[in-house]
Amino acid sequence: MTELIHVLLHFDQYLLPAVHALGGWIYVVLFVMVFMETGLVFLAFLPGESLVFLTSSLAALSPALDIRLLVPLFFCAALFGDTVNFTLGRLVGDRPWFQRMVSYQKRRQTQQFLHRHGGKTVIFGRFVPVIRSFLPLVLGTSGMDYRRFSWYNFWGVFLWTALCSGIGYFFGRIPFVQHHFTVVFLGIIAVFAGTPALTHLIQRVRKSH
Repeated sequence: MTELIHVLLHFDQYLLPAVHALGGWIYVVLFVMVFMETGLVFLAFLPGESLVFLTSSLAALSPALDIRLLVPLFFCAALFGDTVNFTLGRLVGDRPWFQRMVSYQKRRQTQQFLHRHGGKTVIFGRFVPVIRSFLPLVLGTSGMDYRRFSWYNFWGVFLWTALCSGIGYFFGRIPFVQHHFTVVFLGIIAVFAGTPALTHLIQRVRKSH
């Protein structure tokens, strides 16, 4: 337990050496993680914004990561993931076994989001944790035109990647952040991780009233 606490409080001392050790394979790992978070609904719990933000910030601290490679990598991984998810919805979305796997609550929540925002849901949904993992699937089951989905999805992924990577990179260049890397990023990760839980809690409170 003491060793775990030490790692958490000094994870920058372990993270950068791990990135160096992986070499070029780090880009493969990052691509796969972003793809799985967006393309496979049962892995929606994987980090999204926090991963893009953190690794973009690390690119400002270490030459082991190149922001010029990270940005197109994140863009392609998210775009490919959404496309696979949408296609999966087209193919098996109406099957009973698949509807059991994806809870009714998640499907209804995504459909309500779609009803409120129309086509722009594809763009807005990209910035909502968990929703973005179910959104392409639900849109695929709804019969949405693929070209329309692709158009909105392109711009949604573009904006998401540009904002998360850009803000993360410039954030990592701030001297205070560089000198207090561990504390600052543990706080940021806590915020990113806590947002879905807080959203779920608020919805439970609203339903109870």
